[in-house]
Amino acid sequence: MDLLVKMRIFSADCFGGDGTRSFWPLFVILALLFPWHGAQAQIFSADPATYRSMLGLLKPGDTLSLRSGTYEEGLSITRLHGRAGEPVIITGPEEGFPAIFLGSQNKSRNTIQIKDSSYVTVRNLKLDGMGIADIDAVNARGITHHITIENLKILRYGGSQLTVGIATRGPAWNWVIRKNLIVGAGTGMYLGNSNGAAPFVAGLIEGNVVLHTLGYNLQIKHQKPRPQGVGFPKGQNTTIIRHNVFSKAENAAMNDRWARPNVLLGHWPLRGEGQDDQYLVYGNFFYQNPSEALFQGEGHIAFYNNLLVNDVGSALNIQKHNDKPRRIDIFQNTIVARNTGIRVQHGVADYAQRVVANAVFASTPLRLTPSVQKQDNFAGTYRSASSLLGSPRDEPGELDFFPKPAKLRGSPIDMSPFMRFEDWGRDFDGAPRSGMYRGAYEGGRDGAAWFPELAQKPLLPNVPVKQGRIEGR
Repeated sequence: MDLLVKMRIFSADCFGGDGTRSFWPLFVILALLFPWHGAQAQIFSADPATYRSMLGLLKPGDTLSLRSGTYEEGLSITRLHGRAGEPVIITGPEEGFPAIFLGSQNKSRNTIQIKDSSYVTVRNLKLDGMGIADIDAVNARGITHHITIENLKILRYGGSQLTVGIATRGPAWNWVIRKNLIVGAGTGMYLGNSNGAAPFVAGLIEGNVVLHTLGYNLQIKHQKPRPQGVGFPKGQNTTIIRHNVFSKAENAAMNDRWARPNVLLGHWPLRGEGQDDQYLVYGNFFYQNPSEALFQGEGHIAFYNNLLVNDVGSALNIQKHNDKPRRIDIFQNTIVARNTGIRVQHGVADYAQRVVANAVFASTPLRLTPSVQKQDNFAGTYRSASSLLGSPRDEPGELDFFPKPAKLRGSPIDMSPFMRFEDWGRDFDGAPRSGMYRGAYEGGRDGAAWFPELAQKPLLPNVPVKQGRIEGR
């Protein structure tokens, strides 16, 4: 039936049998002629004097564009909800003079406070803590999910080790923390609570640079059994930590009470929902720590294609913190450390712990419990790194960890246990793997490469891996 016939029928029905007039068919006609697709997204422009009054106007898909200037009243995001595909976006200028948010002397107010919100993106802001103690740059409370924190510059939040760059203090899932610079914070990122009751689930942490923190560059806390009815995604979930730079070359706390690894990952729930969740940690550059190891973890972790350099201490510790290591896969990393390279101790016997195809240059390259499966690793002394790698003793920006010609190559490596992990078939720079080389690189440098430095590492394209090769690169 075409539209004209429908209109005639509805017009005839506009008058009832008693002669009274009914208007509801007219609404149907209008709906057919002018279908409603919902309110269009709006862009609001604001400055330091007007931005707070506009926060309550934002609807799914809207953007609040903040002009350049100095904002002294913080940014409160409370019960603000976008939708899937229609996040609420709060952004500063993409170039030129930034929108700068200053820390407050009022210690009850964090610079950006997010509470009970979802599908919100915050990007392109500069946050200056001015050295004030015990306020966070970004702090989330209540239930938050599908939050993106992107391209923030977070400076001078180092008033104490409890002052954090990005913190979640309540149940949080599907967060994206991308391409942020955090310098000199007390703790760079602290995701979860010390009691294990604020799970951080299914996160993506990529392309960040976290430098010179007093404590952790990043800590994700252990998790107790998950609260029910909150809305956490079901099944096995994965938190990915990739292509970041984590350095404690300066400013690290030295005494035993406050010394911390660059990154520490706590265990998943020991029973119930989430007990099979996993961390994928790959393509990162870990640099220097004078008082602790570069990385420490427990639970289910896959750790691969990373570069780790610690000229004053140890590199990688898998050990008990709040619980024991469980499913552990450490493969194809390059490690240069004065003390211990890879340490895996006291894992749960029901789970496999594997150390495969790493290139480790350390005083003690491997320190493994006998039950750990080790295969095809290259273990050299700390001093031997200079004879086998390009230039492992230079300053950041000139460091070269590519193997010298004909070095670190051996018989084919069985990579089948690792094919379930994302980007398993690409090396530190994204080159396709052949399965012949030990360490983070697939052979020597031949063309453009990112030389490790204390600056943002380029994010690699999402290229599918099939049958051990890269397609379309």
